[in-house]
Amino acid sequence: MKILVSACLLGENCKYNGTNNKNENVIALEKKHTLIPICPECFAGLPIPRVPSEIKDGKVFSKDGEDLTEAFNDGAEKALYIAEEAGCQIAVLKERSPSCGFGKIYDGSFSGKLINGNGITAHLLYEHGITVLGESQVKKID
Repeated sequence: MKILVSACLLGENCKYNGTNNKNENVIALEKKHTLIPICPECFAGLPIPRVPSEIKDGKVFSKDGEDLTEAFNDGAEKALYIAEEAGCQIAVLKERSPSCGFGKIYDGSFSGKLINGNGITAHLLYEHGITVLGESQVKKID
C-alpha cells in the first residue's frame, strides 16, 4: 500500500524551526508499505526555518500576524495532487500542525492550547476520501 506521510515524521528537517519530528513507528511502516513524503508548507514555497503558524477563524496566520491562508491552501492542493497521483488511500500526518493536524489543532493564540479542528491539508485530504491518521495512530495500519 502507498501511504502519504508528513516528511518531518520521516526525519526531514522541514519543520517550521528547521528541525524534524522523526518517528520510528512511522518509519517502520516502510517495511511493508511505500511511503510518499510530503510537506505542504514547503510545497507552498514557505522557507525553512519560518515563523510558526496557527489557524484562527478559518485562516492561517504566522505568529507575527501575516495571513498565510493562500500559501497553506496551495500546499494542500499540491499534497492532494500527489496523493491522488500515487493512489494513496491513507495519510499519516503530523498531529496538531496547521497543515497536517487532524482532530486537534492549536487554537491560534500561540499559547499551546488545543481545540477540535483540522489542518488545511488534512481537511482537504479527508474531504477527498483519504483516511487521515496522526503519528500516534500508526499502529492501526497493518
